[in-house]
Amino acid sequence: MLRAAFLLITIGIAGVCSYDSSAYKDPHYVDGRTTIVHLFEWKFKDIALECERFLGPSGFGGVQVSPINENLVMPNRPWYERYQPLSYKLITRSGNEADFRNMVKRCNKVGVRIYVDAVINHMTGNQDPAYGTGGSKAYPKDLRYPAVPYTPNDFHNACQIGNYQNAAEVRDCELSGLHDLDQSRSNVRTKIVEFLNKAISLGVAGFRVDAAKHMWPADLEIIYGRLKNLRSDVFGSGKRPYIYQEVIDLGFGEGSRKSEYTGLGAVIEFVFGSTLGRCFRGLQKLDSLHTWGFRENGLLPSDDSLVMIDNHDNQRGHGAGGADILTYKEPRLYKMAIAFMLAHPYARATRIMSSFDFSDPSQGPPANQDGQIISPEAIKYNVSSGSDANACGNGWVCEHRWSPIYNMIGFRNIVGNASFDNWWSNGDNQIAFSRGNRGFIAFNGQYGVDLKENLQTGLLAGAYCDLISGRLIAGKCTGKIVRVKDDGTAYIEILKDEQDGVLAIHAQVIITV
Repeated sequence: MLRAAFLLITIGIAGVCSYDSSAYKDPHYVDGRTTIVHLFEWKFKDIALECERFLGPSGFGGVQVSPINENLVMPNRPWYERYQPLSYKLITRSGNEADFRNMVKRCNKVGVRIYVDAVINHMTGNQDPAYGTGGSKAYPKDLRYPAVPYTPNDFHNACQIGNYQNAAEVRDCELSGLHDLDQSRSNVRTKIVEFLNKAISLGVAGFRVDAAKHMWPADLEIIYGRLKNLRSDVFGSGKRPYIYQEVIDLGFGEGSRKSEYTGLGAVIEFVFGSTLGRCFRGLQKLDSLHTWGFRENGLLPSDDSLVMIDNHDNQRGHGAGGADILTYKEPRLYKMAIAFMLAHPYARATRIMSSFDFSDPSQGPPANQDGQIISPEAIKYNVSSGSDANACGNGWVCEHRWSPIYNMIGFRNIVGNASFDNWWSNGDNQIAFSRGNRGFIAFNGQYGVDLKENLQTGLLAGAYCDLISGRLIAGKCTGKIVRVKDDGTAYIEILKDEQDGVLAIHAQVIITV
């Protein structure tokens, strides 16, 4: 009760008059780019190469990197050890501070921004002995982390979250046994701010704030407000870091609600991916998406949101969304859902997942016997090589290199803020729409039925390459050709047994025939 009263007083005093949340909702993309890719567990050196050889030339807006600070080394090296901080030193299996600095510089140079996954809610769970990826030692049972340093006074009293409808319990108790930091304490705020400002000084564009719903908004407002402006030599003067917060809230009576965090920065909208998963699985009609994102439907306001189809948590069956979530393991439906996300105007920022293959949900990234991460084969190939999924190799999936996905990145870049027009559906699971006169997309989610229709595309007359079945290479389409008539209509065909259930064209992929 005292804690809640303190927060009300803090909010009343601090208010929002000196805190402009809109300044934290700009991803700082360059060149009209729109989309972040999460290169989950990639090494910094490999990310730098991927920026130069593929992401920059393909028009990606940025990369979310896995947590960059020293983490607990756990037996069998599961992926989630990265989410158990042991100190704020910049050293993980992805590389050290020099590697990180070099990567950020090289990616910024080719127009690809870097966003750090920031784990500031907690430290490790109990493990003895507890050593970090940089060699630091901690004493988790005693709540002592000398490499920060943190002492028992810097943590909330030990309790486990049992009731997610109780906001104080969600924010003050331990998530999955991870020791919960008390962000109201000056020492904790100072250490977190120092860490985030270090990353800003190295040239990052912003942060994904892990487990934001488990921290009090008033504490986060103070922390965000103390961050430095982004580097003026990279971003221009007076720019605030992009903040997108993990607040899992599907509208089922959460005590810690996503709407409480939009006054601080952007929020990851988990309803988006779970809804599209249901629709493309056939559990809800695609026709129901006609007004989706434009009317009250459980989604946050578009400018407040970052959206995704899946992430590193829920593709493993936890985090949010359950069995509705689509992943790379169901490629046809997955590519359809991503195409919809990238074609639809909802959300200021979109993010796609780039995974490593797994059979065990705890499985860590591909690594050798010494625990060192193995590089994806894909980094040898640049965008002009024409290499797709099979180029990745070494246990990595690289969804971002699947041509229907990276071509749709280009689609979103081209259509920009063009209007949502020319909706068509068969009243069930075949739909189409245009983005003004800049792009057109159609979906056949009707199992066992062909889509064969003359539809209004909104585009100028001409012959266009379908972005899903192929691409434009040396002036020729490698996939379908769509011929738009003078009145903007075109014959659209997506057969029931095609590999992909989508067709998409945009104004810059036009050929002379």
